[in-house]
Amino acid sequence: MVAEQVTRNTETKNIGIIYPGLKPPERTCNDKKCPWHGTTRVRGLILVGKVVKAKMQNTVVVEREYYVWIRKFKRYERRRSRIHAHNPPCIAAKEGDIVLIGETKPLAKSVAFTVLGVIRKVS
Repeated sequence: MVAEQVTRNTETKNIGIIYPGLKPPERTCNDKKCPWHGTTRVRGLILVGKVVKAKMQNTVVVEREYYVWIRKFKRYERRRSRIHAHNPPCIAAKEGDIVLIGETKPLAKSVAFTVLGVIRKVS
């Protein structure tokens, strides 16, 4: 990894999100884009999805499935979307994890969400 220090500490901000199973990270980081330890605020959408790619530096691709009602056929259609989200070093989500992501201000050209926590880890 790059020269980012990750230490054990519980000094975190209250980000104002109440979700079952969401706890502040046990580690602390020096990332200014981290909602727990940096200056980025969470506002807007809160979504749950599965991490399908974690190859970018501090960024993951989260896929979420949803259903859309098709009136003509009186059935539901299954759709999915992929969202790029910032992955702070204190959370470090990996491929296969189920994560909670929150909308922020634009952090990069295609990144406007950040990972708030891992709901279920892959073994």
